[in-house]
Amino acid sequence: MPGRSSSGSAGFISFSGVESALSSLKNFQLCINSAMDAASAVALDLVQTLTEVTVEYSMEEAMVEYASMDRELNHYIKAVQSTMKHVKEERPENIPDLKLLVEKKFEALESKNSDADFQKNEKFVQFKQQLKELKKQCGLQADREADGTEGVDEDMIVTQSQTNFTCPITQLEMKKPVRNKVCGHTYEEEAIVRIIESKHRRKKKACCPKIGCSHTDVKMSDLVQDEALRRAIENHKKRSWHTD
Repeated sequence: MPGRSSSGSAGFISFSGVESALSSLKNFQLCINSAMDAASAVALDLVQTLTEVTVEYSMEEAMVEYASMDRELNHYIKAVQSTMKHVKEERPENIPDLKLLVEKKFEALESKNSDADFQKNEKFVQFKQQLKELKKQCGLQADREADGTEGVDEDMIVTQSQTNFTCPITQLEMKKPVRNKVCGHTYEEEAIVRIIESKHRRKKKACCPKIGCSHTDVKMSDLVQDEALRRAIENHKKRSWHTD
């Protein structure tokens, strides 16, 4: 980060170097996101293979670390952007100590950190949801007890799972399910994308095709891959093949 001018006199401040650094930081954020995807995939693999819970927890700890890094990076980027905006608007006579200004803003943001922040991290929230869902689909005892389903008839659980596997659009078992972040419903990716694109070409909004859903403006950005459901469907297929 550039510091105070040695002369302390008025001068032109070039932000091109700072903007280039910001671009690099944002690229690093993409690396963190990729690492979170990898950790999430490993954790789901562990659940699927019924590996020791302690190993699974290590993946959760890794996700917390990545989420913390992402939060810290976000705060630093915000601090830099806020400082740049302030200096551009104020146009001070003397070049300020930009590094000091950024550090103060960064420390102010960091002082408000709490565990609740992780609920704002989309990757972390998705990881927790998919982990819970896959455990439920795999019939892990701990989760069934926690959800109050201990002792419930196995056939009933399987029937409910199979219902969740069916796309509300095609009425077929899904192969590549995506979940709507807004309403929580899942669909076959190709089918929901086709609906959204068709509606948008006619300048209309796409409603969630799930009967009874009040979400009337489904966007592409609302859709996320439901890896846990995809794995559960694959597991169900394998079990069906073994029993046939």
